[in-house]
Amino acid sequence: MPHSAHPLPSGRIVILGAGPCGLACADELRRLGHRDWLLLEAAPVPGGLARSVVDPAGFTWDLGGHVVFSHFGEFDRLLAELFTAEELLHHDRSSFIRFRDRWVPYPFQQHLHCLPPEDATKCLQDLLLLAGRQPDQGLPDGADFATWLHQMYGQGLVERFFGPYNSKIWSTSPSRMASSWVAERVAPVNVDEVLAAFCGAAPPARKWGPNATFAFPARGGTGEIWRRLAARVDARLRTGTRALAVDPAVRTVTLDGGEVISYDHLVATGPLDRLTAMTAGAPDTVRAAAGRLKHTTVAMVGLGYQAPTTDARSWLYFPQPEVPFYRATNFSKYAPANVPGSDTQTYSAWMTEISLSPDTRLDHDRLIHDCDQALRRHGLVPEHAPLASSHLELIEYAYPVPTLDRDAALAEVVPWLEERGIYPRGRFGTWRYEIGNMDHAVKMGIDIARRLFDGTPEELLGRARGVVTAGGLS
Repeated sequence: MPHSAHPLPSGRIVILGAGPCGLACADELRRLGHRDWLLLEAAPVPGGLARSVVDPAGFTWDLGGHVVFSHFGEFDRLLAELFTAEELLHHDRSSFIRFRDRWVPYPFQQHLHCLPPEDATKCLQDLLLLAGRQPDQGLPDGADFATWLHQMYGQGLVERFFGPYNSKIWSTSPSRMASSWVAERVAPVNVDEVLAAFCGAAPPARKWGPNATFAFPARGGTGEIWRRLAARVDARLRTGTRALAVDPAVRTVTLDGGEVISYDHLVATGPLDRLTAMTAGAPDTVRAAAGRLKHTTVAMVGLGYQAPTTDARSWLYFPQPEVPFYRATNFSKYAPANVPGSDTQTYSAWMTEISLSPDTRLDHDRLIHDCDQALRRHGLVPEHAPLASSHLELIEYAYPVPTLDRDAALAEVVPWLEERGIYPRGRFGTWRYEIGNMDHAVKMGIDIARRLFDGTPEELLGRARGVVTAGGLS
């Protein structure tokens, strides 16, 4: 659906989901002076995928490895309004990949000189072959992710890292994924810099990626951001309220208690497949397209230890199939308050993430045991350190998978909804991993609020859809 060039009659705006996108939308409507809106959240507390929990032992855990960085001035402004400078801790990223018997700095492809000689030689040979190819030997249009990886990095790197790691994190073969989403999500490789490192030159001072430096709340985990934002919109926020059905013909939402709420515009920030399934009148073709969208489920296993926090690294990647988690985050390093009494001389905390196919049956006790043993086996936790706490959170919808037919499915589903005044936004509303960070979600929420209030074109989603709007690109 093309972006409106004229103001839409704001009317009553109902927002489903009080995660970063829904909260930002509500807060922007408040700021703009629009009063006829309502924010509904199914969970008992706001925050969505970015909320935090405190376990019975007093350890704080996020629902996955969130860090605070920004592409957008609106997100920066929001943080500045919600936190004083002293309430945010700032870190330089220190990240490594476990490979054989060693730790290789991230990004893996930029540190081949750290590999065992045989592995380094194979990876470098393949990179040099790729560097010497002709321009017309590049990627075919619409290449899948596996082809993209081989064309970018060569067989050596794919076999040693990219293949096993991406299969593990996505619970999907890269050959079944598109490559159009990659953008800033996968680091490039500079062959000259790689060769210079083999000759003893120091690596470039710059660090790749938007999260090379990041912030984190001093207390409360990532969820503290959204608790504070929710307090600003509390008067029109209803938690523990689940939407069961949407009827676009009469523009109503039916709630789990039987209450029917009218709307003029509906901003839906939950999973697009569920939204489509509960929307009356959706054609079979639209329902089938939504049913083709794929996502991962993630088990977050938080492990607290009676052992001091001594590791200075931020997070670590594990491509090995025998390690249950794909990433381990040094959570007590992020903020001392993530452990009981902020006592990092006594406690440490590691947050691990395990990617699963949806509907996987879990043995919780076994998974916790295996994660604990893997942390000890790889030297992150002293062998005999007492386990002070274990906490498991199952995140059913964790990441939208950019499958080969994702864009075709979205082109079938989203226009049908928007033509009926339903605007899917946020990580799982848009189903676009490439704009799935917290700052993206906030930007989408602010953008749709402005569009519904006075017709201001949406910037971020316009760019993601390949549309340059009158408002420019952020």
